[in-house]
Amino acid sequence: MRVPTMLSDLDQLPQVQLGDYVLRFELEDLTEFGKQVAAKELRETDDVKKEAIEELRELLKGEKGLSVPLDNDDWLVRFLRPCKFYPKSSFELIKRYYQFKVKHSDIYNDLMPSREENVFKSNMIAVFPNRDQLGRRVLLLELGKCWNHKKVSLDEVFKGCVLFLEAAMLEPETQVHGAVVIFDMNGLSLQQVWQFTPSFAKRIVDFLQECMPLRLKALHIINQPKIFNMVFALFKPFLKEKLRGRIVFHGTDMASFHQHMAPECLPLCYGGTVDAPRVRGEQWYELLMQCDKEYEAINSFGYKAELLEKENKENLKVNRKK
Repeated sequence: MRVPTMLSDLDQLPQVQLGDYVLRFELEDLTEFGKQVAAKELRETDDVKKEAIEELRELLKGEKGLSVPLDNDDWLVRFLRPCKFYPKSSFELIKRYYQFKVKHSDIYNDLMPSREENVFKSNMIAVFPNRDQLGRRVLLLELGKCWNHKKVSLDEVFKGCVLFLEAAMLEPETQVHGAVVIFDMNGLSLQQVWQFTPSFAKRIVDFLQECMPLRLKALHIINQPKIFNMVFALFKPFLKEKLRGRIVFHGTDMASFHQHMAPECLPLCYGGTVDAPRVRGEQWYELLMQCDKEYEAINSFGYKAELLEKENKENLKVNRKK
């Protein structure tokens, strides 16, 4: 079975039965609401899309050492949407996306769900099964009482988030509406704070600001103790104004949180009205495992590391001469 937004062939669509509810990725074409938002916010029309796809394809053909699925229009649209269908901006995003993978090859080499069971079984990362009031995907990270830093490293947490975000990028509706991230820091300890380093902070910020091909609409920090200020101090120097403006601190003030996230979209534990069992990490892992073949396909594209290294050295020589 071939799904347009996916790079691999699957025997069946990935899904997990949870009682009366089916957990799955939404791989269908845009809803009417999605089409309206795409037209209004992303300039997406049939004519604009067609022209942008062709221009982006030609730009990519000229990029040395970069292997991408040029004939897959849906893959190209995946990078055009976060750049509002400006081909040159999308081209630069694609280059940064794959350069980041080469730079952090220790994270990305053979990155697949089947190799990251530990972080999912820890049950500290989850995606809400429902979208928020604006159609956005919601990623939840509980980096306090749910995080055993002796068993799960921050690198594993990052890998888990990347796997989720790569899956979100397959969904046309998420490509248009984007995603929000909730950091629940309840129970954060000083020992956990010490796990954060400036290099880790820079990697995360670089990924979110420069390299992630997904519209990140907001980051909500809730239930944070005072010692969280030590963590944020590591991230702050790397934040640009746009991302800094999308970070909202709520503490334990759920009324403040509800001004951004409607209670109708939140579980009971956050003062919401969604009376449904939380989808546990093991269940997300079961779903993602069905997509291992897709992650293999994702990993098969990118820069040839040795060519990128050679090009960077040549550019460095040119800059020194200037």
